[in-house]
Amino acid sequence: MGGCFSRRAPRGVEATQFEQDFLSAHNTYRRKHGASPLQLNRDLCQSAQEWANHLLSIRTLKHSRGDTGENLYYKYSSSTKELPGYEPVDSWYDEIKNYDFGRPGFRSNTGHFTQVVWTDSKEVGVGVATDGAGLFFVVGQYSPAGNITNQGYFEKNVLPAGSLPVP
Repeated sequence: MGGCFSRRAPRGVEATQFEQDFLSAHNTYRRKHGASPLQLNRDLCQSAQEWANHLLSIRTLKHSRGDTGENLYYKYSSSTKELPGYEPVDSWYDEIKNYDFGRPGFRSNTGHFTQVVWTDSKEVGVGVATDGAGLFFVVGQYSPAGNITNQGYFEKNVLPAGSLPVP
């Protein structure tokens, strides 16, 4: 899975396959919901990587205390040592089945989905930490953060599939 594990990538470095697949999956889902594509941000990648490394060290899912939006993903499989970049994003997007577009707002069982398609988010960073034996922690960090609970924010930022692109 290459350099996306424990690297300190400088600006302008080519994205790893994991990062490319992670970003592509986001943008495929965002397009369905009328949201503009996210851009990969190296500073967010570095922050996400540091947090993923920390989560692996404590073997616990726990949000960082930053000012970015954040999605977390955990997987253990004794049968595979690989994790494709789209897998965490697919898992987060799958929460759409629990989201009620008729009553928009934050719910704990849809927060990953809403962050993925949040129209005001413009950049994403990703970090992955693995023990090499099938345990993975993935951290996605978003800027600006999504899931803002102020009045009207969910209606503006979480659009139904098939919505026209946001100008």
